[in-house]
Amino acid sequence: MWTLVVPLKPLSRAKSRLSGAAGDALRPGLALAFAKDTVGAALAGRRVAGVTVVTDDPLAGRELAALGARILPDTPGRGLNAALAHGARTVREGRPRASVAALNADLPALRTADLDQVLEAAAGFPRAFLADAAGVGTTLLAAAPGTDLAPAFGGASRARHRASGAYEIELPGVDSVRRDVDTGEDLRAALALGVGPHTSRLCGAACPPGPRAALPGP
Repeated sequence: MWTLVVPLKPLSRAKSRLSGAAGDALRPGLALAFAKDTVGAALAGRRVAGVTVVTDDPLAGRELAALGARILPDTPGRGLNAALAHGARTVREGRPRASVAALNADLPALRTADLDQVLEAAAGFPRAFLADAAGVGTTLLAAAPGTDLAPAFGGASRARHRASGAYEIELPGVDSVRRDVDTGEDLRAALALGVGPHTSRLCGAACPPGPRAALPGP
């Protein structure tokens, strides 16, 4: 069983690259909806023991705690990888032999069955990762008991994780775990896969799943 660590910036600063497509008024709500759909799908996993969200955002903390996540303040305050390392250490302070995986918070199309497949594949290696849909970044990094997570997210993290010795998971048919959302184009691709209820509700009728889905106006 895995404990997932999910990092989330304060909503006022999250998903800044979506501003042009969705507008600044909608952007924080989208970031929260993405996180809620990600965490909700993850908590339903048969290979998931729990989800720890590292965030200093009070609204996000309340909403994600209501779904069943553990909320951990980002006490390092030194960016994404420091937050993930802090989350993994905190999980293992309580359970030293825990299997820990970092998971992006912006996977609104995440399917529980796909995540279970990825975690099953990761279980065979000390460290393993899944590249994002663009083939440049990383959406999941897993570490077996006794192995440091050693996260290197951001930018060309696929190459960094591979260079660090982590095994690259190359499973077909798990697009929902690869589809992170940073831009309007990414969101359209996620909508085409079919997003979770929180993102779908926020987008409303203007964002039905499908290749011709449109973004809501500002």
